Amino acid sequence: MSISQPLEPRASHSPALPSSAAPWRTWLQDLAVLFKLRVVSLLLLAAVGGAFLGARGWPGSARLALLLVTGGLAAAGSSAINQYLERDTDRRMLRTRRRPLVAGRLGDPRWVPYVAGGMVLLPGLAVLPWNPALTIFLFLGAFIYVVVYTLWLKPRTLWNIVIGGAAGSAAVLSGSAAVGFWNEAGALWLALLVFLWTPTHFWSLALVYQDDYRRGGVPMLPTQTSPRRAVLWIAAHTGGTALAALALLTHPALGWLYGIPVGLATLDLALRNLRLWRSPGRREAFGLFKASNVYLGLVLLLICVDVLI
Repeated sequence: MSISQPLEPRASHSPALPSSAAPWRTWLQDLAVLFKLRVVSLLLLAAVGGAFLGARGWPGSARLALLLVTGGLAAAGSSAINQYLERDTDRRMLRTRRRPLVAGRLGDPRWVPYVAGGMVLLPGLAVLPWNPALTIFLFLGAFIYVVVYTLWLKPRTLWNIVIGGAAGSAAVLSGSAAVGFWNEAGALWLALLVFLWTPTHFWSLALVYQDDYRRGGVPMLPTQTSPRRAVLWIAAHTGGTALAALALLTHPALGWLYGIPVGLATLDLALRNLRLWRSPGRREAFGLFKASNVYLGLVLLLICVDVLI
């Protein structure tokens, strides 16, 4: 799932290797930014949600551990390749110009595609003999994010994030594949939810940083149309997200413990869209962006809790 990371740690332009001027903590923070560990954590939660729905209960400690290791490595590796490929664009944008590869804090960046590529390929190949469906969705998510989204669509079309959102859907289906039921109905609904949620999430952020995206030459929707029209497209995807979230109530393992909080959160998301329509400013857009993060996290956590209960 291509999920954004708008706020990054402020770090000094010091050498990559730990020393008195660059302690281990700073070095590890830079690695966390490079591998987008906050984004990876949300992708893993999506995968775990898919596993719980696929199993219709506790998926098993071994399967869950396998999913977290393979999915975490693949997502982190894909994220690092994304930053490696976009380092010139990141250099032109105020929001991203302090990323570690741009600032040179991790040394010569040519090591990144080799290490990150291994993080993507090796776990998928390791599970191939026992669970080919898991391998397929691990590789599919990486392919969509790195090749389809980063290399092909993002520099060329304002619909980049619409198709790029399929990477997050692949994370969900890797979870259900890990428990042997990749096409379980609830997991498919959750994959659709993540797919529809992604443009709302990214476009609201792009409204905040539209000047930055213009500077970087990235054709995000708010840079190609009026704020009002962009808000209409955001609202349309929010509506689709809400319908998918409520459709999950038809799943036999989910009930009021999921339905009531998600219903209230959906109402909050709708009201935030309405406020953004009335006043399409940076404050309202960033508020929707943050709320969309909370919304997806809430949906995924409640799925796991309610399925168990």
